Amino acid sequence: MLIVQVKEGEAIEKALKKFKKKFEKTGVVKELRERQKFTKPSVVLREKKIKAVYKEKLQRGAED
Repeated sequence: MLIVQVKEGEAIEKALKKFKKKFEKTGVVKELRERQKFTKPSVVLREKKIKAVYKEKLQRGAED
């Protein structure tokens, strides 16, 4: 359960923004979207490898 502490006199918009940020960090919506369709394990592994190669290129580019 998410709890957002609201200070005295704090705007409800600010509290709502805090709540949305906390909710996004939990990853509930992301997981829900992933569960809507089945992805083969081989496809997941391939995507992870492609992402790792991309990150490696970015790091090597920053080092040069």
